[in-house]
Parts: sequence; C-alpha cells; structure tokens
Amino acid sequence: MKTNNKYDVIIIGGSYAGLSAAMALGRAMRHVLIIDGGRPCNWQTPHSHNFLTQDGNTPESIARVSKAQVMQYPTIEFIEGQVIRVEGENDRFTVYNLEGQAFAARKLLFATGIKDLMPEIKGFADCWGISVIHCPYCHGYEYRNEQTGILVNGDQAFEFARLINNWTKKLTVFTNGASTINESQREQLLQLNINVIETPIREIRHIDGFLDELLFGDGSSSKMTALYAKIPFEQHSDIPAKLGCKMTDTGYIQTDDFQKTSIPGIYAAGDNSTMFRSLSITVGAGTKAGAFINHELIAGL
Repeated sequence: MKTNNKYDVIIIGGSYAGLSAAMALGRAMRHVLIIDGGRPCNWQTPHSHNFLTQDGNTPESIARVSKAQVMQYPTIEFIEGQVIRVEGENDRFTVYNLEGQAFAARKLLFATGIKDLMPEIKGFADCWGISVIHCPYCHGYEYRNEQTGILVNGDQAFEFARLINNWTKKLTVFTNGASTINESQREQLLQLNINVIETPIREIRHIDGFLDELLFGDGSSSKMTALYAKIPFEQHSDIPAKLGCKMTDTGYIQTDDFQKTSIPGIYAAGDNSTMFRSLSITVGAGTKAGAFINHELIAGL
C-alpha cells in the first residue's frame, strides 16, 4: 500500500479538541490532516454551557462554525472516516483508515474522546445528555430547584449528593440495588433531607429525552425532572493503548501539562485524557496541544 503525501501532523478526531489543535497548527502554517468519524459523545445534548461566547448554543452548531473557521486555513485537510491502525514512531508515523488509505505524519494527536457505557435501564440512553446528565456545571443551572435524582452508590453517592445539593434541595439518591453508603454518610444525607432509595430502576419514562418519571422493579414510580448519573466509560479508540501510551488508573490517556503522551511524537487532548468534559476545557487542551506540537516540529524533536 502506497502512502500519500506526508503531513506535519495527523489529528485523529475532528471534534472540539481536534479542531482547536488544527487551528493552532494551521495558523503556524503546518500541513495537517484531520480524520474524523463524525459521532461526538455529546451529539444529542441540546445545549452547551460554561463556554464564553457560546453559552446556550448547541454542540452541533459550535462544531459546525468551528470547522468552517478551521478549514479557511489552506494547509488543513479534513476527511471523514475511521482510523483502524497506526504504525511507526516519532517523525515516521503511518495512519491507515477503514477505506484502505494510508497517510504519513511526523506527529500524531489523538482527540478521539470516550464512549459512555449505558446501564441496561430502558430509556436511559434516550435521555443521556438531555435530562439524564453527568455534570452540574454543564447542566445544573437549567435544572435548579427541580425534582432531581442521583444514580450512584457508595462513597461517590455521598460526595456527589452534597455537590448537587447546591443546585436543588429536592434531591434523592437512587442506588439501584443494595446501598453501600455507610451509616455515617447516610445520616449526614438525611440531615440534608436527601433520601436514599435502593429499589432497582426498571425504566426511565420520558418525552423526547426529557424525563417524566422513574419506574422501579417493584412496580412503584417516582416523578423526576432530572437524573444525574455516574456511569463507566471506555476509550473510543484503543489505538493509543496499542501503541504503548500509558493509561491512568481511571482509564484516561496519561498526558503531561503539554498534552504529550508517554510515547514520543504522540499527543492526546479532550475527553480521552481528562475527567473534565466541558467544551471550554477541551478547546483549551486542543490549543495547547497544537502549540506544543509546533514547538517540537520547530525544534526538530
């Protein structure tokens, strides 16, 4: 298989972190290829918040405008597709996509995000990012003072409940089975008028993703407007791990302050390398990665 023209940088993942890095590199007149699969994790989230100048806009509209601005730089190319394999080392990487093409690059940036693993609760996935939410700083203001649940157990339930209590006092913890919250924590929650319900949730009844009520395995139900949930995730791409990039104990790609991974020439930015999932932090990480990639290229590293 013949390799196409060599790029300074290939960015795998063309959402917010990837586009932000591409803009920094394009403004440094670097030849950049963005390869994107077109399915960001927040695709059904109706609004983005905590992002100056963009507060309340949809993630889709922010991405569309961002891409249009990035593509004004003539040294940047964008193709849709899935990267299936990467070979080589610093200054000599080859990236292969599902369509059978191969591209060469001196540096790589993975902006591939993560994949949320939904529990087997009917209606959960339909509401995810709309009324079943993960972050009060992203969504809490819109659901302030509303009847709200938290789907989590143990020490995490205790800490998360105390946090969400800042946005609403109408709060219930659902452990979805036997509680592992210790007695001291449970007493402190009761002092805040936060009840703990252990009955497993069977279904989330909703209207177009907006929660109406929780249905339980014993036939009972509970009216609810919002539900915070802590759910597991996996890396959207396993290629960084296959290349030897170190991972954190919590499953993120390990990077330094400049978004460099443990493998020379490979960077990571965005949700794949931090627990902070707001767009503003993601965009900042992308800009930083782009700047330091350009620094390495100038230095010949």
